[in-house]
Amino acid sequence: MKSLKALICYLITATCLSCSPSATNSEDYQNLSEEERFELAKQIAHNTIIVDGHVDLPYRMRVERATQQQEILNVADRTEGGDFDYPRSKEGGLDAPFMSIYIPARHQETGGAKMLADSLIQMTKSIAITWPEKFAMAYSPKDIQHNFEKGMISLPLGMENGAPIEGDIENLKYFYDQGIRYITLTHGKDNQIGDSSYDTTYIHDGLSEFGVLVVKEMNRLGIMVDISHVSDATFYDVMETSKVPVIASHSSARHFTPGFERNMDDEMIKKLGENGGVIMINFGGSFIDQSFDEKNNKVNEHIVNWLAENGFERNDPEAEAYIEKYVKENNPFPSVEKVADHIDHVRSLAGIGHIGLGSDFDGVGDTLPIGLKDVSMYPNLIAELLKRGYSIEDIEKICYQNIFRVWNKVIEFSEAN
Repeated sequence: MKSLKALICYLITATCLSCSPSATNSEDYQNLSEEERFELAKQIAHNTIIVDGHVDLPYRMRVERATQQQEILNVADRTEGGDFDYPRSKEGGLDAPFMSIYIPARHQETGGAKMLADSLIQMTKSIAITWPEKFAMAYSPKDIQHNFEKGMISLPLGMENGAPIEGDIENLKYFYDQGIRYITLTHGKDNQIGDSSYDTTYIHDGLSEFGVLVVKEMNRLGIMVDISHVSDATFYDVMETSKVPVIASHSSARHFTPGFERNMDDEMIKKLGENGGVIMINFGGSFIDQSFDEKNNKVNEHIVNWLAENGFERNDPEAEAYIEKYVKENNPFPSVEKVADHIDHVRSLAGIGHIGLGSDFDGVGDTLPIGLKDVSMYPNLIAELLKRGYSIEDIEKICYQNIFRVWNKVIEFSEAN
């Protein structure tokens, strides 16, 4: 990895600002113009490992394979839809997106959760097999570091929803061997492991007895425990059970979204920090802005009514022009500043060592904020953090060092047990 301090000093000096060889304080960045600061942000993004805790590419590939009848989505080239592909990842400096092996909660009732997980894992591995010069699998921070030095994008695996365990503790070892390195314990419904933040039945009042065994076995195997999607009671049970730090792979601060249990409240964030864990901030509009859903619903309602009144289909040229103009004039989307607000808030509660990035790209649809619409735009967030006085060291912690620290602790515990 190149010396960011030396690089930033060089660039600041090139813009005629005073900078001694060791000057890397935040005042230098705040004194830059917006254009200069963005150029620095791009350099930081491209010279620092960026890990994203949650990208829903595998399920997107599954959907597009079914609708477009193609064996594998060509993410080695720029894609027309979606939020992730190789060219845009390189533009944004994304090096290690955790590929979400997403299992819809309905499979807890219909069956087939393990089979679907296997399919999505193999589909993800096929990316690295098909384009080995661009992508590589990664099963540890060392793998990511190695791939980064070779200029390749790593594809670590995280499973969203523990339903594929299917009540058999031995399946945890099976999925570890398949490459899964974190498991989000629940998703949209309570499951055999514990209660979900989106459900209201709370059948276990936290972790089930089986869920306690699952967390302990994940610790033993070296699989990170992910508490995104769990209920508050489940979270606190996990805190009591886990012997190592845990992560929230794609959650934000409930402070900005009162009543939205899917995000973490202040006490939970503090507890996560005391545990040594990391909350990886979700970029989705409803996660970062309480008013987004209401504003977005009003815009969509107007567009539906306008289309009906004027006899247009949404993809008619006249309709597309009108929709683009109307959305621009009545923009419901939050901005990149909102994501930075969540980072600020977590830092004030738990400290800089407990923040990461968990965008939920390809998972939150058309709700992403202005300035963070796809994986090419991480420099916009870095520029905003520089503007707010974050140091290079702070940004490196957010981008990869914090999640590497947790992951390595999980590995160390597993190796010792």
